[in-house]
Amino acid sequence: MAVQQNKVSKSRRNNRRAHDSLVAANPNECDNCGELKRPHHVCPSCGHYSTREVIADKTEVDLDDDAAKEHAKALSMTQARTDTAPTMGHATKNVLSVDAMGGDKGPATVVAGLSKFLNDKPAAHAILHGPKADLQAMVDKHGIASRVVVHDATEVVKMTDKPSHVLRNGKKTSMWSTVEAVRNGEAAVAVSCGNTGGLMAISMLRLRKADGVNRPAIACLWPSRNPAGFNVMLDAGADIRADEDDLLTYALMGASYARNGLDIARPRVGLLNVGTEEHKGRAELKVAHELIGNAAIIGDFEYVGFIEGGDLPSDKVDVIVTDGFTGNVALKTGEGTATLISELLRKSLTSNPFAAVGALLARGALRGLRKRIDPRRVNGGVFLGLNQTVIKSHGSADATGVAAALHLAYRLAQSGFSDKLAARVASAASLAQDAGIDTETTRLDTKAGK
Repeated sequence: MAVQQNKVSKSRRNNRRAHDSLVAANPNECDNCGELKRPHHVCPSCGHYSTREVIADKTEVDLDDDAAKEHAKALSMTQARTDTAPTMGHATKNVLSVDAMGGDKGPATVVAGLSKFLNDKPAAHAILHGPKADLQAMVDKHGIASRVVVHDATEVVKMTDKPSHVLRNGKKTSMWSTVEAVRNGEAAVAVSCGNTGGLMAISMLRLRKADGVNRPAIACLWPSRNPAGFNVMLDAGADIRADEDDLLTYALMGASYARNGLDIARPRVGLLNVGTEEHKGRAELKVAHELIGNAAIIGDFEYVGFIEGGDLPSDKVDVIVTDGFTGNVALKTGEGTATLISELLRKSLTSNPFAAVGALLARGALRGLRKRIDPRRVNGGVFLGLNQTVIKSHGSADATGVAAALHLAYRLAQSGFSDKLAARVASAASLAQDAGIDTETTRLDTKAGK
Protein backbone atom coordinates (compact mmCIF):
# COMPACT_ATOMS: atom_id res chain seq x y z
CA MET A 1 0.00 0.00 0.00
CA ALA A 2 1.38 3.36 -0.96
CA VAL A 3 2.07 5.76 1.91
CA GLN A 4 2.80 9.43 1.36
CA GLN A 5 6.26 10.58 2.38
CA ASN A 6 5.30 13.78 4.24
CA LYS A 7 2.06 13.51 6.19
CA VAL A 8 0.32 16.84 6.92
CA SER A 9 -2.22 16.71 9.71
CA LYS A 10 -5.71 18.09 9.31
CA SER A 11 -5.02 20.68 12.00
CA ARG A 12 -1.90 22.00 10.23
CA ARG A 13 -3.73 21.97 6.92
CA ASN A 14 -6.71 23.91 8.27
CA ASN A 15 -4.51 26.46 10.02
CA ARG A 16 -2.60 27.29 6.84
CA ARG A 17 -3.28 30.87 5.76
CA ALA A 18 -6.10 31.09 8.29
CA HIS A 19 -5.48 34.81 8.65
CA ASP A 20 -6.76 35.33 5.12
CA SER A 21 -10.28 34.51 6.25
CA LEU A 22 -10.39 36.94 9.13
CA VAL A 23 -12.81 39.82 8.76
CA ALA A 24 -13.34 42.95 10.77
CA ALA A 25 -15.82 42.60 13.61
CA ASN A 26 -19.21 44.19 13.14
CA PRO A 27 -19.62 46.66 16.02
CA ASN A 28 -22.89 46.94 17.90
CA GLU A 29 -24.43 49.85 19.76
CA CYS A 30 -24.32 49.76 23.54
CA ASP A 31 -27.81 49.34 25.01
CA ASN A 32 -26.97 51.83 27.77
CA CYS A 33 -25.01 54.70 26.19
CA GLY A 34 -25.40 54.09 22.46
CA GLU A 35 -21.64 54.05 21.72
CA LEU A 36 -20.15 51.42 19.39
CA LYS A 37 -18.63 48.35 21.01
CA ARG A 38 -17.48 44.82 20.11
CA PRO A 39 -20.29 42.26 20.06
CA HIS A 40 -20.71 40.32 23.34
CA HIS A 41 -18.21 42.56 25.13
CA VAL A 42 -18.48 45.08 27.93
CA CYS A 43 -18.87 48.62 26.64
CA PRO A 44 -15.58 50.51 27.19
CA SER A 45 -17.45 53.83 27.39
CA CYS A 46 -19.89 53.14 30.24
CA GLY A 47 -18.87 49.72 31.59
CA HIS A 48 -22.26 48.10 30.91
CA TYR A 49 -23.06 44.73 29.35
CA SER A 50 -26.61 44.90 28.02
CA THR A 51 -28.46 46.73 30.84
CA ARG A 52 -26.18 45.45 33.65
CA GLU A 53 -23.27 47.49 35.04
CA VAL A 54 -20.13 45.35 35.00
CA ILE A 55 -17.41 47.95 35.58
CA ALA A 56 -18.38 50.54 38.18
CA ASP A 57 -17.32 54.14 37.85
CA LYS A 58 -14.72 54.72 40.60
CA THR A 59 -14.10 58.36 39.82
CA GLU A 60 -13.95 60.32 43.06
CA VAL A 61 -14.98 63.94 43.15
CA ASP A 62 -14.07 66.13 46.09
CA LEU A 63 -16.77 68.77 46.23
CA ASP A 64 -18.48 70.87 48.85
CA ASP A 65 -22.19 70.40 49.55
CA ASP A 66 -23.51 72.86 46.95
CA ALA A 67 -21.14 71.66 44.25
CA ALA A 68 -21.95 68.06 45.09
CA LYS A 69 -25.65 68.73 44.54
CA GLU A 70 -24.95 70.32 41.17
CA HIS A 71 -22.72 67.38 40.23
CA ALA A 72 -25.43 64.87 41.16
CA LYS A 73 -27.99 66.83 39.16
CA ALA A 74 -25.72 66.82 36.09
CA LEU A 75 -25.16 63.08 36.42
CA SER A 76 -28.90 62.42 36.62
CA MET A 77 -29.51 64.54 33.55
CA THR A 78 -26.83 62.63 31.67
CA GLN A 79 -28.37 59.34 32.69
CA ALA A 80 -31.78 60.52 31.54
CA ARG A 81 -30.38 61.36 28.11
CA THR A 82 -28.83 57.91 27.73
CA ASP A 83 -31.78 55.93 29.08
CA THR A 84 -33.65 53.83 26.54
CA ALA A 85 -37.01 55.11 27.72
CA PRO A 86 -36.65 58.65 29.10
CA THR A 87 -39.52 60.04 31.12
CA MET A 88 -41.48 62.74 29.35
CA GLY A 89 -41.92 66.03 31.18
CA HIS A 90 -45.05 68.12 31.02
CA ALA A 91 -43.41 70.56 28.62
CA THR A 92 -42.70 67.89 26.02
CA LYS A 93 -46.34 66.77 25.90
CA ASN A 94 -46.97 69.72 23.59
CA VAL A 95 -44.01 68.96 21.32
CA LEU A 96 -44.17 66.59 18.34
CA SER A 97 -41.20 65.29 16.35
CA VAL A 98 -42.02 65.32 12.62
CA ASP A 99 -40.09 63.75 9.74
CA ALA A 100 -40.37 66.18 6.82
CA MET A 101 -38.91 63.75 4.30
CA GLY A 102 -40.00 60.36 2.98
CA GLY A 103 -43.52 61.22 1.84
CA ASP A 104 -44.51 60.71 -1.79
CA LYS A 105 -45.46 64.38 -2.18
CA GLY A 106 -42.33 65.90 -0.65
CA PRO A 107 -41.60 68.09 2.37
CA ALA A 108 -43.83 70.96 1.18
CA THR A 109 -46.91 68.79 1.85
CA VAL A 110 -45.65 67.84 5.32
CA VAL A 111 -45.01 71.48 6.23
CA ALA A 112 -48.45 72.47 4.92
CA GLY A 113 -50.07 69.76 7.06
CA LEU A 114 -48.01 70.87 10.05
CA SER A 115 -49.21 74.43 9.52
CA LYS A 116 -52.87 73.30 9.49
CA PHE A 117 -52.34 71.35 12.68
CA LEU A 118 -50.60 74.21 14.52
CA ASN A 119 -53.40 76.60 13.54
CA ASP A 120 -55.87 74.24 15.23
CA LYS A 121 -53.71 73.69 18.35
CA PRO A 122 -52.32 77.01 19.67
CA ALA A 123 -50.39 75.31 22.49
CA ALA A 124 -48.63 72.79 20.26
CA HIS A 125 -45.02 72.96 19.05
CA ALA A 126 -42.99 70.80 16.68
CA ILE A 127 -39.46 69.73 15.81
CA LEU A 128 -39.07 69.33 12.05
CA HIS A 129 -36.32 67.10 10.66
CA GLY A 130 -34.73 67.42 7.24
CA PRO A 131 -32.45 69.75 5.20
CA LYS A 132 -32.49 72.90 7.31
CA ALA A 133 -31.96 75.40 4.50
CA ASP A 134 -34.97 74.17 2.52
CA LEU A 135 -37.28 73.53 5.46
CA GLN A 136 -36.61 76.84 7.18
CA ALA A 137 -37.79 78.74 4.08
CA MET A 138 -41.03 76.70 4.00
CA VAL A 139 -41.62 77.24 7.71
CA ASP A 140 -41.11 81.00 7.35
CA LYS A 141 -43.50 81.06 4.39
CA HIS A 142 -46.31 79.49 6.46
CA GLY A 143 -45.64 81.82 9.40
CA ILE A 144 -44.98 79.09 11.98
CA ALA A 145 -41.29 79.76 12.64
CA SER A 146 -41.95 80.73 16.27
CA ARG A 147 -43.40 77.30 17.04
CA VAL A 148 -41.21 75.05 14.91
CA VAL A 149 -37.55 74.13 15.44
CA VAL A 150 -35.75 72.67 12.43
CA HIS A 151 -33.16 69.94 13.03
CA ASP A 152 -30.78 69.55 10.13
CA ALA A 153 -30.71 66.05 8.61
CA THR A 154 -29.20 65.83 5.15
CA GLU A 155 -30.01 62.21 4.23
CA VAL A 156 -33.36 60.49 3.54
CA VAL A 157 -34.62 56.93 4.01
CA LYS A 158 -35.95 55.79 0.63
CA MET A 159 -39.08 53.69 0.23
CA THR A 160 -36.98 50.97 -1.41
CA ASP A 161 -34.44 50.76 1.43
CA LYS A 162 -34.44 47.54 3.43
CA PRO A 163 -34.63 47.79 7.25
CA SER A 164 -31.16 46.25 7.61
CA HIS A 165 -29.71 48.90 5.29
CA VAL A 166 -31.45 51.65 7.26
CA LEU A 167 -30.01 50.39 10.55
CA ARG A 168 -26.48 50.30 9.15
CA ASN A 169 -26.50 53.56 7.22
CA GLY A 170 -29.39 55.67 8.51
CA LYS A 171 -27.91 57.67 11.39
CA LYS A 172 -27.81 60.90 9.37
CA THR A 173 -31.33 60.55 7.96
CA SER A 174 -34.35 62.63 8.91
CA MET A 175 -36.21 59.52 10.10
CA TRP A 176 -33.44 58.57 12.54
CA SER A 177 -33.31 62.14 13.83
CA THR A 178 -37.10 62.15 14.31
CA VAL A 179 -37.05 59.05 16.51
CA GLU A 180 -33.91 60.21 18.33
CA ALA A 181 -35.67 63.41 19.43
CA VAL A 182 -38.31 61.31 21.20
CA ARG A 183 -35.66 59.08 22.75
CA ASN A 184 -33.81 62.12 24.13
CA GLY A 185 -36.98 63.53 25.66
CA GLU A 186 -37.19 66.53 23.33
CA ALA A 187 -40.63 65.50 22.00
CA ALA A 188 -43.48 63.22 23.09
CA VAL A 189 -44.44 61.48 19.82
CA ALA A 190 -42.65 60.84 16.50
CA VAL A 191 -44.55 61.13 13.19
CA SER A 192 -43.21 60.03 9.79
CA CYS A 193 -44.57 59.38 6.28
CA GLY A 194 -41.53 57.33 5.27
CA ASN A 195 -40.58 53.68 4.88
CA THR A 196 -42.65 51.54 7.29
CA GLY A 197 -40.04 48.81 7.73
CA GLY A 198 -37.25 51.33 8.25
CA LEU A 199 -39.31 53.32 10.75
CA MET A 200 -40.17 50.20 12.75
CA ALA A 201 -36.53 49.05 12.75
CA ILE A 202 -35.22 52.43 13.94
CA SER A 203 -37.97 52.71 16.55
CA MET A 204 -37.25 49.26 17.98
CA LEU A 205 -33.50 49.98 18.09
CA ARG A 206 -33.66 53.43 19.66
CA LEU A 207 -36.85 53.24 21.77
CA ARG A 208 -36.79 49.52 22.61
CA LYS A 209 -39.75 47.24 23.14
CA ALA A 210 -41.81 47.70 26.28
CA ASP A 211 -41.52 45.09 29.03
CA GLY A 212 -43.72 42.12 28.26
CA VAL A 213 -43.94 42.76 24.50
CA ASN A 214 -42.59 40.10 22.20
CA ARG A 215 -43.59 41.74 18.92
CA PRO A 216 -44.82 45.35 18.47
CA ALA A 217 -47.99 45.90 16.48
CA ILE A 218 -49.37 48.54 14.14
CA ALA A 219 -52.84 49.75 15.11
CA CYS A 220 -55.05 51.40 12.50
CA LEU A 221 -58.51 52.97 12.61
CA TRP A 222 -61.25 51.22 10.62
CA PRO A 223 -64.44 53.17 9.70
CA SER A 224 -67.41 51.62 11.51
CA ARG A 225 -71.00 52.14 12.67
CA ASN A 226 -69.88 52.88 16.23
CA PRO A 227 -70.60 56.31 17.77
CA ALA A 228 -66.88 57.08 17.62
CA GLY A 229 -66.98 56.34 13.89
CA PHE A 230 -64.04 53.93 13.96
CA ASN A 231 -62.81 50.60 15.21
CA VAL A 232 -59.22 49.83 16.20
CA MET A 233 -57.55 46.92 14.39
CA LEU A 234 -54.16 45.44 15.20
CA ASP A 235 -51.80 44.12 13.97
CA ALA A 236 -51.92 45.79 10.55
CA GLY A 237 -48.62 44.43 9.30
CA ALA A 238 -45.78 44.87 11.80
CA ASP A 239 -45.21 41.10 11.98
CA ILE A 240 -46.94 38.37 10.01
CA ARG A 241 -46.68 35.90 12.90
CA ALA A 242 -48.44 36.01 16.26
CA ASP A 243 -48.89 33.29 18.87
CA GLU A 244 -51.47 33.21 21.67
CA ASP A 245 -49.35 35.35 24.02
CA ASP A 246 -48.84 37.98 21.31
CA LEU A 247 -52.59 38.09 20.65
CA LEU A 248 -53.26 38.60 24.36
CA THR A 249 -50.79 41.47 24.39
CA TYR A 250 -52.44 42.94 21.27
CA ALA A 251 -55.81 42.83 23.03
CA LEU A 252 -54.44 44.73 26.03
CA MET A 253 -52.66 47.31 23.85
CA GLY A 254 -55.70 47.74 21.59
CA ALA A 255 -58.00 48.27 24.56
CA SER A 256 -55.63 50.89 25.97
CA TYR A 257 -55.44 52.64 22.58
CA ALA A 258 -59.24 52.69 22.21
CA ARG A 259 -59.58 54.04 25.75
CA ASN A 260 -57.11 56.88 25.20
CA GLY A 261 -57.48 57.54 21.48
CA LEU A 262 -61.25 57.13 21.03
CA ASP A 263 -62.40 57.92 24.60
CA ILE A 264 -64.12 54.54 25.05
CA ALA A 265 -64.35 53.79 28.77
CA ARG A 266 -64.80 50.02 28.43
CA PRO A 267 -63.74 48.84 24.95
CA ARG A 268 -65.20 45.69 23.38
CA VAL A 269 -62.51 43.36 22.04
CA GLY A 270 -63.02 40.71 19.36
CA LEU A 271 -60.64 38.08 17.96
CA LEU A 272 -60.74 37.79 14.15
CA ASN A 273 -61.34 34.23 12.95
CA VAL A 274 -62.84 32.27 10.05
CA GLY A 275 -66.04 31.79 12.05
CA THR A 276 -67.63 32.57 15.38
CA GLU A 277 -67.83 28.93 16.51
CA GLU A 278 -65.35 27.99 19.23
CA HIS A 279 -64.13 24.89 17.39
CA LYS A 280 -62.98 26.88 14.33
CA GLY A 281 -59.56 28.40 13.75
CA ARG A 282 -55.92 27.54 14.41
CA ALA A 283 -54.72 26.15 17.72
CA GLU A 284 -53.14 29.44 18.84
CA LEU A 285 -56.44 31.25 18.19
CA LYS A 286 -58.32 28.83 20.45
CA VAL A 287 -55.78 29.31 23.23
CA ALA A 288 -55.82 33.10 22.75
CA HIS A 289 -59.63 32.96 22.92
CA GLU A 290 -59.43 31.60 26.46
CA LEU A 291 -56.56 33.85 27.51
CA ILE A 292 -58.28 37.06 26.39
CA GLY A 293 -61.62 35.98 27.84
CA ASN A 294 -60.13 35.30 31.27
CA ALA A 295 -58.13 38.54 31.25
CA ALA A 296 -61.08 40.74 30.29
CA ILE A 297 -62.35 41.48 33.81
CA ILE A 298 -58.97 42.36 35.24
CA GLY A 299 -58.01 44.25 32.08
CA ASP A 300 -61.20 46.35 32.24
CA PHE A 301 -62.52 45.51 28.77
CA GLU A 302 -65.35 43.40 27.37
CA TYR A 303 -64.46 40.36 25.29
CA VAL A 304 -67.09 39.49 22.66
CA GLY A 305 -65.31 36.35 21.41
CA PHE A 306 -64.58 35.37 17.81
CA ILE A 307 -65.66 37.73 15.02
CA GLU A 308 -65.61 37.41 11.23
CA GLY A 309 -64.44 39.69 8.45
CA GLY A 310 -67.94 41.12 8.05
CA ASP A 311 -67.76 42.48 11.60
CA LEU A 312 -64.80 44.76 10.89
CA PRO A 313 -66.95 47.86 10.16
CA SER A 314 -69.78 46.84 12.51
CA ASP A 315 -70.83 48.23 15.90
CA LYS A 316 -70.29 44.84 17.52
CA VAL A 317 -66.70 45.54 18.61
CA ASP A 318 -64.35 48.44 19.29
CA VAL A 319 -61.03 46.56 19.00
CA ILE A 320 -60.20 43.84 16.46
CA VAL A 321 -57.25 41.56 17.28
CA THR A 322 -55.45 39.54 14.59
CA ASP A 323 -52.01 38.68 13.29
CA GLY A 324 -50.10 41.02 10.98
CA PHE A 325 -50.58 38.95 7.82
CA THR A 326 -54.38 38.75 8.14
CA GLY A 327 -54.67 42.35 9.30
CA ASN A 328 -52.63 43.76 6.43
CA VAL A 329 -54.58 41.77 3.84
CA ALA A 330 -57.87 42.95 5.37
CA LEU A 331 -56.67 46.56 5.47
CA LYS A 332 -55.50 46.64 1.85
CA THR A 333 -58.69 44.86 0.72
CA GLY A 334 -60.83 47.43 2.53
CA GLU A 335 -58.91 50.35 1.03
CA GLY A 336 -59.17 48.88 -2.45
CA THR A 337 -62.90 48.25 -2.07
CA ALA A 338 -63.51 51.80 -0.87
CA THR A 339 -61.58 53.18 -3.84
CA LEU A 340 -63.56 50.98 -6.25
CA ILE A 341 -66.92 52.08 -4.80
CA SER A 342 -65.89 55.73 -5.00
CA GLU A 343 -64.85 55.39 -8.64
CA LEU A 344 -68.02 53.50 -9.60
CA LEU A 345 -70.21 56.06 -7.83
CA ARG A 346 -68.46 58.96 -9.57
CA LYS A 347 -68.79 57.22 -12.94
CA SER A 348 -72.49 56.53 -12.38
CA LEU A 349 -73.26 60.11 -11.35
CA THR A 350 -71.61 61.51 -14.47
CA SER A 351 -72.85 58.92 -16.96
CA ASN A 352 -75.73 61.05 -18.34
CA PRO A 353 -77.37 64.48 -17.83
CA PHE A 354 -80.16 63.11 -15.63
CA ALA A 355 -77.65 61.46 -13.28
CA ALA A 356 -75.68 64.69 -13.13
CA VAL A 357 -78.83 66.61 -12.15
CA GLY A 358 -79.55 64.03 -9.45
CA ALA A 359 -75.99 64.35 -8.15
CA LEU A 360 -76.40 68.12 -8.08
CA LEU A 361 -79.58 67.85 -6.00
CA ALA A 362 -77.95 65.38 -3.61
CA ARG A 363 -74.60 67.17 -3.38
CA GLY A 364 -75.06 67.87 0.33
CA ALA A 365 -75.58 64.19 1.18
CA LEU A 366 -72.78 63.15 -1.18
CA ARG A 367 -70.43 65.64 0.43
CA GLY A 368 -71.25 64.21 3.86
CA LEU A 369 -70.70 60.65 2.58
CA ARG A 370 -67.38 61.64 1.04
CA LYS A 371 -66.24 63.14 4.32
CA ARG A 372 -67.43 60.07 6.21
CA ILE A 373 -65.39 57.61 4.13
CA ASP A 374 -62.42 59.91 3.46
CA PRO A 375 -59.32 57.85 4.33
CA ARG A 376 -57.38 61.03 5.07
CA ARG A 377 -59.42 61.51 8.27
CA VAL A 378 -58.09 58.23 9.71
CA ASN A 379 -54.50 58.65 8.60
CA GLY A 380 -51.92 57.38 11.02
CA GLY A 381 -50.97 53.88 12.19
CA VAL A 382 -49.69 53.75 15.77
CA PHE A 383 -46.72 51.54 16.66
CA LEU A 384 -47.83 49.82 19.86
CA GLY A 385 -45.46 47.97 22.16
CA LEU A 386 -42.57 50.47 22.23
CA ASN A 387 -41.39 52.53 25.19
CA GLN A 388 -42.56 55.69 23.38
CA THR A 389 -45.19 56.48 20.77
CA VAL A 390 -44.46 56.47 17.03
CA ILE A 391 -47.07 57.14 14.32
CA LYS A 392 -46.69 56.09 10.69
CA SER A 393 -48.55 58.33 8.24
CA HIS A 394 -49.49 57.19 4.74
CA GLY A 395 -46.70 57.91 2.29
CA SER A 396 -49.24 59.37 -0.17
CA ALA A 397 -50.93 61.60 2.42
CA ASP A 398 -51.71 65.18 1.46
CA ALA A 399 -51.75 68.15 3.84
CA THR A 400 -55.12 67.08 5.30
CA GLY A 401 -53.85 63.56 5.92
CA VAL A 402 -50.65 64.78 7.57
CA ALA A 403 -52.66 67.12 9.80
CA ALA A 404 -54.91 64.20 10.83
CA ALA A 405 -51.86 62.11 11.84
CA LEU A 406 -50.48 65.05 13.84
CA HIS A 407 -53.84 65.54 15.59
CA LEU A 408 -53.81 61.87 16.60
CA ALA A 409 -50.22 62.17 17.84
CA TYR A 410 -51.07 65.27 19.89
CA ARG A 411 -54.13 63.61 21.44
CA LEU A 412 -52.08 60.59 22.51
CA ALA A 413 -49.31 62.80 23.88
CA GLN A 414 -51.74 64.82 25.97
CA SER A 415 -53.30 61.69 27.45
CA GLY A 416 -49.95 60.25 28.54
CA PHE A 417 -50.64 57.26 26.33
CA SER A 418 -47.16 55.72 26.35
CA ASP A 419 -47.04 55.50 30.16
CA LYS A 420 -50.56 54.06 30.39
CA LEU A 421 -49.84 51.54 27.65
CA ALA A 422 -46.61 50.42 29.30
CA ALA A 423 -48.45 49.81 32.57
CA ARG A 424 -51.17 47.89 30.76
CA VAL A 425 -48.72 45.69 28.84
CA ALA A 426 -46.56 45.03 31.89
CA SER A 427 -49.59 43.47 33.56
CA ALA A 428 -50.19 40.99 30.73
CA ALA A 429 -48.33 38.16 32.39
CA SER A 430 -50.05 38.69 35.72
CA LEU A 431 -53.42 38.87 34.00
CA ALA A 432 -52.93 35.45 32.46
CA GLN A 433 -51.67 34.11 35.80
CA ASP A 434 -54.61 35.54 37.73
CA ALA A 435 -56.97 34.06 35.18
CA GLY A 436 -55.58 30.61 36.05
CA ILE A 437 -54.57 29.71 32.51
CA ASP A 438 -51.61 27.44 31.87
CA THR A 439 -50.70 28.44 28.32
CA GLU A 440 -48.56 25.46 27.49
CA THR A 441 -51.04 22.92 28.85
CA THR A 442 -53.93 24.57 27.08
CA ARG A 443 -51.98 24.61 23.81
CA LEU A 444 -51.25 20.88 24.06
CA ASP A 445 -54.84 20.04 24.97
CA THR A 446 -56.11 22.07 22.01
CA LYS A 447 -53.80 20.33 19.54
CA ALA A 448 -54.93 16.99 20.98
CA GLY A 449 -58.55 17.90 20.36
CA LYS A 450 -59.56 18.06 24.03
